Amino acid sequence: MKKSAARQKPAPANPSPRASKGSGGGAPVAIVASPVAGWTFLTNHAHVLLALYQQPDQRLRDVAMAVGITERMVQRVVSELVEADYLVITKEGRCNRYTVNAELQLRHPLEKHHTIGELLELLSHDA
Repeated sequence: MKKSAARQKPAPANPSPRASKGSGGGAPVAIVASPVAGWTFLTNHAHVLLALYQQPDQRLRDVAMAVGITERMVQRVVSELVEADYLVITKEGRCNRYTVNAELQLRHPLEKHHTIGELLELLSHDA
């Protein structure tokens, strides 16, 4: 009987661009953020709200592309934001226009003393 070789994990296709310690004094290597991060500081709800705040007449398909989630997930998030009164949808012909209720407070107890408008304004400023 043949012994089966132990399976090894293949090497990653894109190795990390981070320089290792003691790499010989070369130029520092820039660390580029991955388009698919394991986690972010903002939720999908915040990302969708920010996208619609910045461009109120965009299609949900375009929001999905910008946020990096499916169009169906964007529809679900929009539905939840409408239900919670953070977002209002107005029909303009065949298109929707999304208006953020910027006066509502953030939901978590640690940040409820701030409004959604404050957060969106902060995130909308160019660096």
